Amino acid sequence: MKISELRAGASNVTITAKVTQKDEPREVVTKYGKRLSVANITLQDDSGSIAMSLWGDSINDVDVGDTIEVSNGYVNEFRGTPQLSTGKFGKIKVVDKGEGGGSAASESEEEPSEEDM
Repeated sequence: MKISELRAGASNVTITAKVTQKDEPREVVTKYGKRLSVANITLQDDSGSIAMSLWGDSINDVDVGDTIEVSNGYVNEFRGTPQLSTGKFGKIKVVDKGEGGGSAASESEEEPSEEDM
């Protein structure tokens, strides 16, 4: 699947794309008072780009220049812009480390579950 094909509401999305931007992590407080770290990234392929948020440990697993595969993701809309998410069941796998990191492939789950919030 290509980024240009992604629409809000799409589910069971599998996509491979390059990380072209990564913002500094910030801390958010959930409605249950739990503190979580989140960092926004931009993914790009030859058809376009899309925003994605990394949560917790997955922030350190992904760097600018990495090519990642997102599996079982979904597309929602945040502030009027489509955003790729992995939710509770999706996965992120680094398939090619870019100039920013080592050579080991890593896999992590994304976003906290509803019970965590």
